[in-house]
Amino acid sequence: LHVQGRRRLTSLLFVCVCVCVCVCLATPPPSPLQARLSSAHLKCLFVCWLAVLVGSWVVYVEYSSYSELCRGRQCTACAKYRKGLVDGSACSSLCDKDTLELDKCLSTHAAKQVYSGMWGDLEGVVRCRMDEAAALFDTPPTGTSVEKFREMILDHLKVLDEEQANLGELTARALAAADANKDGRISLAEARSSWALLQLNDFLLALALQERGHTPKILGFCGDLYVTEKVPNAPLYGVRAPAWTPAWVRRAADHWFTPAWHHRAKISMGLLELVEDLFHGAFGSFLMCDLSAAHFGYTGRYDFRVADAQNIVPQATFQEAIRQQRCDRDTDCVYGVDCLTSCDLTKRRCTPEVAEPNLVKACRVLEDYVLQGAPSDIREELEKQLYACMALRGSAEQAEIQHSLVLNNLKTLLWKKISHNKDS
Repeated sequence: LHVQGRRRLTSLLFVCVCVCVCVCLATPPPSPLQARLSSAHLKCLFVCWLAVLVGSWVVYVEYSSYSELCRGRQCTACAKYRKGLVDGSACSSLCDKDTLELDKCLSTHAAKQVYSGMWGDLEGVVRCRMDEAAALFDTPPTGTSVEKFREMILDHLKVLDEEQANLGELTARALAAADANKDGRISLAEARSSWALLQLNDFLLALALQERGHTPKILGFCGDLYVTEKVPNAPLYGVRAPAWTPAWVRRAADHWFTPAWHHRAKISMGLLELVEDLFHGAFGSFLMCDLSAAHFGYTGRYDFRVADAQNIVPQATFQEAIRQQRCDRDTDCVYGVDCLTSCDLTKRRCTPEVAEPNLVKACRVLEDYVLQGAPSDIREELEKQLYACMALRGSAEQAEIQHSLVLNNLKTLLWKKISHNKDS
């Protein structure tokens, strides 16, 4: 719960207790001969006391959870900005002018702080990290030239794919982003902020795909805190239901709270295009390690958007991490939520090849999302293509031709059906 939500909960609890007490006191005793507090009064007051106890516990649990998850005020980097250690296009608004405000807490992990926010008239999402590996802002060291900084960035980006000739272009983008005040020079404070951000997978992905439109535009940064555009409609389908909501209720909500089919088809094409861009893209390959609906959304024009890219990681990063993982069975070899590999029992180590490529997991999402309510004239073919997609096995490299064929077939089928719609 964010601050406003907790205030409402506390107010509601207070009102309920007051009403309960008033009802108890207003209840006349059954007989004038009875004691002042009859048995009925005592029972009523006991129920009120129990309500206060349970309600207080609920408020305490919610507050404790909020305090643990929502610590965004501690990661604003303003102290470092005032010391001259970091700089960025959002620093002045955040630390001096107070025109960048953190509003509702959206964090699901204490180490990764996420808030909705307002930057002047713009709605955005503010992100920063608070884990043990958080930036110390001591890189690059004092005296580093711009050319040396360029080499540092290029070497760092080789984690995406050493053989990619386009990494020079991505390096140029990173340098352009580092020049926060657009004065044609990169200060040491700007360079340190930029270097800290380049360690974040989600920022790196946004930088790599900024011209493709799948990720929200980066609006500004300060230290390792950065602001992106808000995705207007998220999650991808359904509503944000509490964890205790029964599965059948969530499934029903997923069908009730979804756009019309031709809009869903357009959104689905956006997801397939993202998969295509992540598979041997211009700057290397990425793996989608959590395709939960909450991580994706769409705009008012039904253009697909990644709402949270923290679980989309460079393939090389994934392979390096999973190789170090010890295992006794295949189920031990999991990265994120659903990036699975197999266990090499002779070495007791996880193998680096994913069991399912991105496309298989995307088609599993689309099976229910776009097949539901599909026009009768394409439903059978659409179902056939989706099942062919979900049947893909092995790494994407091993099934590259088949992967591309299935992907193109799905995109073509959907496009033929919606291309005549003006809003598609």
